[in-house]
Amino acid sequence: MRIAKAHAYGNDFLFVTEADARDREASVLARALCDRHKGIGADGLILYRLTEKGAAMRLLNADGSDAEVSGNGVRCLAAIVLEARGIHRGVDVARVEPVVIETDAGRKVLTLLDIDQERFVFRSAMGQPTEIREIGLDLEGGTVQAIALRVGNPQCVVLGGPLTEERLERLGPAIERHPAFPQRTNVEFAVVESPAHVRILIWERGVGPTKASGTGACAAAVAAAAYGGASRDVAVTSPGGTQRVEWRDDGLFLTGWAATVVRGEWLG
Repeated sequence: MRIAKAHAYGNDFLFVTEADARDREASVLARALCDRHKGIGADGLILYRLTEKGAAMRLLNADGSDAEVSGNGVRCLAAIVLEARGIHRGVDVARVEPVVIETDAGRKVLTLLDIDQERFVFRSAMGQPTEIREIGLDLEGGTVQAIALRVGNPQCVVLGGPLTEERLERLGPAIERHPAFPQRTNVEFAVVESPAHVRILIWERGVGPTKASGTGACAAAVAAAAYGGASRDVAVTSPGGTQRVEWRDDGLFLTGWAATVVRGEWLG
């Protein structure tokens, strides 16, 4: 079975065409491939098929559960689409048509801005955030105040420090599986360092700590703008690097890079 691996800021995904995966149970395949000791290792598996304007995809988390969308995952898939079209460094990016990725959270349109070495830089139209609300979560040790919302998938943002690994590991899984979120939720711990800069740590649903998250960056930016004094055009920094999020009247726009790192054959 042919496989590609790509990442955006350390948030990594494996890519298999629907045709190559058709005889495999998707959840079982995701767990096997994403295992970092016995498999290839990744935060998620994306099954896809090419379309006239881009690709259609299904995303599974490392634990085999389905997810609606990933901002970094769609960007990685868009890079794979352009590579399949022969787009490479040195082309006039203004002449490259936007890539349309069909996801379970709707259509995402990605505009190529640059090809920096082997990295494809896109500005992605991620749609409008919805269901934005403050929420109190009763957890062992007390109540945590947070902002819940959807950016195509469920998100919960805890504003305010400290941003520590201990706090992430302690509260992340408890919030992910809190009864307030029957589908579970992605979790971000966020600090507004200035009106133009937000720093986050991420606990991803079905994965655990991740280096980066595109939808997580979007969710943190919305929460920070709505409740934390940030602007609607911010740099969001996670352990893997910094992405730009714009919250405009016509929706959220996420800018960052993606790179393919491996193409090979799965023998499992």
